[in-house]
Formats: sequence, structure tokens, C-alpha cells
Amino acid sequence: MASQEPNEQAKNQANTGRRALLGAAVFGAGGAVLGLSGTAQADARHGGSGLKSLPRPTIIGHRGASGYRPEHTLGSYQLALDMGAHIVEAGDLVPTRDGHLVCRHEPEIGGTTDVADHKEFTDRKKTKQLDGVATTGWFTEDFTLAELKTLRAIERIPANRPHNTLYNGHWEIPTFEEVLQWQDEQTRKRGKQVWIYPELKHPTYFRKQGLALEERVAKVLRKYGRNKWNSPVILQSFEPTSIQRMNKLVDNPLVVLLSGASTRPWDFVETGDPRTTADLVKPAGLREIASYAQGIGPTVDLIIPKDAAGNFTKPSTLVADAHRVGLILHPYTMRNENPFLPPAFRKGSDADAYGDVFAVYQAYFETGIDGVFTDQPDTGLLAREAFVNG
Repeated sequence: MASQEPNEQAKNQANTGRRALLGAAVFGAGGAVLGLSGTAQADARHGGSGLKSLPRPTIIGHRGASGYRPEHTLGSYQLALDMGAHIVEAGDLVPTRDGHLVCRHEPEIGGTTDVADHKEFTDRKKTKQLDGVATTGWFTEDFTLAELKTLRAIERIPANRPHNTLYNGHWEIPTFEEVLQWQDEQTRKRGKQVWIYPELKHPTYFRKQGLALEERVAKVLRKYGRNKWNSPVILQSFEPTSIQRMNKLVDNPLVVLLSGASTRPWDFVETGDPRTTADLVKPAGLREIASYAQGIGPTVDLIIPKDAAGNFTKPSTLVADAHRVGLILHPYTMRNENPFLPPAFRKGSDADAYGDVFAVYQAYFETGIDGVFTDQPDTGLLAREAFVNG
């Protein structure tokens, strides 16, 4: 075996330390908050214990408390914290034309902002190929940060969440730096460490435009001193090569997101890698992911597959297989509304009516997942309490 350069050795030692710590987090707890000594608890308040300080199962506010406020706004993030979310997914990160990172679910912002009402931006509407899909609208990379700051956020799925439209226009688009500043402020105010879980959106798409995400994210994290193994910032992406790139740039906990079994990550499509998600969730694929990441974020359908009618079948072996190689699992996404639940758990016929979501949480928690993304953190926390104390 060829000898390693000193910086490469240091990197491998850091990765080993992160995996060892993660293993303690996955296997050292019985389901409630991980047992910490008084000193460890003090460290945890400052992010010193890293992932070990998080409860299990962890309740992650998906784009904040997006079941109640327009997603990816400081209002949504704040409400998720107020409800008690253990982590806030503060930031689906996309770039502006002048290179700033902002928080939007997608680069196309016609569905999440009032840009269509701004006549001065009418000519910015375009049709682009976004990961192979023709997408029409307005894109963050065609706006400067100053221009985006003139827009206001709106509810993305008003048919399911008409109550959220009450808050349309109340919040602007936050930058990643503003989120990190908000994280600091909330940590001081609350006397405990606030965690965030940003996602790098469409990294291959943006790299081809000269707006590489990974280097920009790493630069901002280093500026705020949040690029370490114990930093309260977990990074995620649907593109494995993006997470591999981040592994060389920062020491943060890293998570590979996984879509449906038959899908291929877009970076695989671009590079000709024939593997699908079904290949990545096999033992060999999970071992490979564990060499550069600390966790996976699978769609819930990979945890408990559904039949043709959309109802639960037998849980897969993914949880056990991932834990066997030291990976945590934070599947996505739990939502209270009927259309997002298996038919057997729906109540009534209204699109915005709540179904028996507590039974669905119970089914997922019983598989041994380490946490879950949810649009309604208060519901997730109550379901978690019932499970832990059950």
C-alpha cells in the first residue's frame, strides 16, 4: 500500500473519529436522549459532543415547520425551534447570479415566492433543463441577491395548506449566512445548541454553470467556524459525488439522500454510472457510502415499501443493513395531511384534513430509524414521546 501524505492521514483520522462517534450515537442509546454525563451535557450545549448530543429518534423540522408557515423562511425555522424540533432543516442551498447562497427548495422560485407579481422580472421567466426535466419559471441563478431580497415567500402547496397562505408575503428569502447568524442568536437565547441540516441542491447543475456549491458552502462554514466534526451543521445532498467532495473540504457530519429505488442520482446520470438507488442500498453500496459519509436520508418508502395501492408492506432490511456499517438513517418526509399518508391511515376526503399520522410514525419508529424529517415538528415530537415512553 502506498504511503499517505500527512494531510491525507489527518483526514482519515478525522473520518474514523466521526464514524466512531456516530456509532456511539446509533448504538449507545435506548431510544430516549442519549445518556450524557454532566461534563458531556455542558459540551453538548456548545456542540462539543457533536452528533452524540442528539436525542434518538431525532425530530427534524423539514424546511422549518413547513406544515404551518411558508417553507424556508426565518418564520418557519423559528416556529420549528419553538415547537421543540431537535434539528431544523434550515437551508436548501442554491446560488444567486452573484455567487451568494440562499435558502429555497429549488432554484425555480415561481412556486415559493411572489416573483410572478413583479413586472420588472417578467422577462426573467425561462424554460431550463433541471436535472433532465424541462422546468419553466424564474431561477435564482438569474437574480442578484439584492434582487431576490425584493421578493417575499409564499406557500408552496396551497391546495393542501390553505391556512399557510395567511402568511404569504411576511418573510424574505434568507441567505445561508443569515441562517448561521440566526443559529448563533438562537443558541445564545435558548442556552442550548441549535442544530441545522442544510442540503446542497442540484450540485452538478450549478457546477456546469460556474456556480459550484461545495466550495461556496465550505467557505461560509469556515468563515463561521462551523466546518468541524462536532459542528452543529449536518450537510446532505442527493448527489453522492457532492458529498464525497464535501468530505474533502470540511469535517461536518455528512448524509447522502436517497430517492426511489429505481431512480439514479443525477451525478450518476451525468458521469455514466449505471447504478440506481436500489444498488446504493445494498450492503456493498452502503459500505461505500460509509467510507465518506455518516448517514443516509432515504425516502420513507425505502424503509417500509408500499404496494400498488400505496399501503404498507413488510419493512425492508435497510435500517439493519445501514446500522451494520455505522450509518444513521434520517428518512423523509412525514406530513399530517391525508394525501401524504397511506390510504389505510387517511380520514375523510379533504386534501388538507389530518389522518392517523401517529400510527404511521409508530410504524416507522419501530423499524429502528434514528430520526425523521417532518413538516409538523409538534406532531413528530408527540409521536416520539408516545414511542419512547410506550
